[in-house]
Amino acid sequence: MSEVKVNKISPRSGTDLTLGDSGDTFTIPSGGTLTVASGATLANAGTATGFASIAWQSAVKTGNFTAVSGEGYWVNTTSGAITVTLPSSAAVGDQIIITDFARTFATNNLTLAQNGLNFQGNSSVAVKYTTNGQSIDIVYSGSTKGWIPNSDDDSAFKVGADIDFLILAGGGCGGFAQYHGGGGGAGGLRSSLVNTGGGASSEQTLSVSKGAAITVTIGAGAAATTASSQVQNNGSDSSITATGLNVTSLGGGASGAYTSTQRQSGDTGTVSPSGGCGGGASSSGGLQLTGGAGTSGQGFAGGDGASSGANVGCGGGGGTGAVGGDGTATTGGNGGSGTSNSITGSSITYGGGGGGSTYNGGTPGSGGSGGGGAGSTGNGTAGTANLGGGGGGSERGGSQGSAGGSGVVILRTLSADYTGTVTGSPTVTTSGSNTIIKFTGSGSYTP
Repeated sequence: MSEVKVNKISPRSGTDLTLGDSGDTFTIPSGGTLTVASGATLANAGTATGFASIAWQSAVKTGNFTAVSGEGYWVNTTSGAITVTLPSSAAVGDQIIITDFARTFATNNLTLAQNGLNFQGNSSVAVKYTTNGQSIDIVYSGSTKGWIPNSDDDSAFKVGADIDFLILAGGGCGGFAQYHGGGGGAGGLRSSLVNTGGGASSEQTLSVSKGAAITVTIGAGAAATTASSQVQNNGSDSSITATGLNVTSLGGGASGAYTSTQRQSGDTGTVSPSGGCGGGASSSGGLQLTGGAGTSGQGFAGGDGASSGANVGCGGGGGTGAVGGDGTATTGGNGGSGTSNSITGSSITYGGGGGGSTYNGGTPGSGGSGGGGAGSTGNGTAGTANLGGGGGGSERGGSQGSAGGSGVVILRTLSADYTGTVTGSPTVTTSGSNTIIKFTGSGSYTP
């Protein structure tokens, strides 16, 4: 066998160089190395196999990252869910492997963000992996089907977006009467995170079809009133609606009130109206009224009015987190406390009840934490806007029943899923891997 020894082979003319003829075989001996320099391309236009390889990354991924074709990753979700963004462009045969490093995908899921390319023929899906120990091996097949798994065990493959929510209704009006009134009930609270109102467990995260608008309605707080009426105004409901979806929180119950005519006739009065949270009751002339009921899974009842005493106190409005306090012979009941929630990334307390008033120099009740207005021996304090607080009760010398605070709706989705399609000028912020959409006025979001 003849042998040619040279250091370099170059084409005689042009830039193309052909080795041998059709049917020839070229062998690299055992122990030899064929090096493709950085920046060079080794193209496979025939049936060659064995060239593809995965470059495993030594650093374990513990947070969101963008994957690179041809690389393998160990991903540790022990500290929280992780989103892996796929490359924005890919060639046929590009491959990526992702493996559950600590077997924690079931506790903290891994999500693939498509970044503009199809995944198994779908242009917009939420690809979520929820099984411990999964290894996800995907290859790009071209623009029609896009990324296709060689293996991925199983995945939650959805054509929808996961939406967490907080829906808080408007608070009820504090009482005004010819004698004195109780505190207004806070707006009802429903949430898929941490706590919902009334001491109930959190509700399920919503799965909403992509492209289907979610309409948001914000409940107004009950308007202040100057009418010497037995029952004041309830707060208005807040809700989110979409195709096949309607989640509503009820407006807070107004306080009870007691008029001179009813006292003279010996009428026992009217129970405070119920609502998301119940309104606090009035009391006068030795007669005791009962606080309004709350709604299960939204809020608590209002407190009762005192039955006797020189400076009899009225009941505090119910809160999303506690029952309103009862009035005593000398004090008004405190408003029920609200409920803390961290859907925005910070802990905020929502839905405090209004404090009850007192007659003839007694001590009025304080507003509940989370926006409840304080009771007064004059005019009660209004509930706080966008915290759904109940209005504080007013004493007979006051000129009005204090207003309730307006509600709020907050939606939270993975930033990788956020579309930016909103109406109504909500406030949009981010926290970790999530985007938070806060509505203080009615509007919509389309996932």
